[in-house]
Amino acid sequence: MQNYAEAVRDFVETHATGLTVAFVAGAGVLALRRWLAGGVCQSKVRLDGKTVLITGANTGIGKETALDMAQRGARVILACRDMTRARIAADEIRQRSGNGNVVVKKLDLASLQSVRDLAKDIQANEARLDILINNAGIMMCPKWKTEDGFEMQFGVNHLGHFLLTNCLLDLLKKSTPSRVVIVSSLAHEKGRIHFDDINLDKRYSREVSYRQSKLANVLFCRELAERLQGTGVTVYSLHPGVIRTELGRHLIPTLALWKRIIVMPFLMLIKSPWEGAQTTIYCAVDESLADKSGLYYSDCAPKRPAPQAMDAAAAKKLWDLSASMVGLA
Repeated sequence: MQNYAEAVRDFVETHATGLTVAFVAGAGVLALRRWLAGGVCQSKVRLDGKTVLITGANTGIGKETALDMAQRGARVILACRDMTRARIAADEIRQRSGNGNVVVKKLDLASLQSVRDLAKDIQANEARLDILINNAGIMMCPKWKTEDGFEMQFGVNHLGHFLLTNCLLDLLKKSTPSRVVIVSSLAHEKGRIHFDDINLDKRYSREVSYRQSKLANVLFCRELAERLQGTGVTVYSLHPGVIRTELGRHLIPTLALWKRIIVMPFLMLIKSPWEGAQTTIYCAVDESLADKSGLYYSDCAPKRPAPQAMDAAAAKKLWDLSASMVGLA
């Protein structure tokens, strides 16, 4: 035992510099990981008797958000495209939360008819809707089109949610105080709305398309909040952070092998779905936001969006264009 202790001491003395560097590096990685994890929603508010609808809630931050809402006692509606996966997620949420009031409904945001069908279902069968969380999204996909002929990322990330929200506004107003939470992204900062080529038919880029759709989310939040002043319905948009979810499923396989090798260690540092859901949960339930509307949040705190996301004229122009595209004009 003494020889073992002496061997350890000799090793430490011989490699003191290397061990110090390794310790400092390890501590730095842990500190970076904690910083990247972001804020945590501290609200303990209960949602008994409330109804929450979450799009894309069968995986990732949508699923974590649904679990949190169920744990708070809400009736939770998972609005999803893949019904098999949605039912599996709902079963898990019921089991983990102890809340049996978790239901699944069909929603394909790439189909305006599917959006209208869900809205009609909700209007006919739900007495109230307290929180609508527009969470579902698609990122960096090829040049695909929705059922109605719209560019896929703009159609799913913005137009589908635009129509759904508008169709459910009467129920939200009936259930006040109520909230609409729109999951956007930091990517909006590099985005612009291509009003002269909204479907990017002239020159498609998956990055440009994604950024446009995320900027549309923030502009939609701004204009919707303006139109809902005094109704008791408040609106929030947010950046959830960089998260380990399936959202990047269309991007990662297209990267060169050397890029994937570089990316893999980084993926270990970014947010988990639970961490990524915290700002969504914060915007949905935190009591301090009851009298706030139209703002943008990141890491459970307000954040100033990009200048183009604060353009009131662009927000109104986008609203009018979107309404025309989905048949609300």
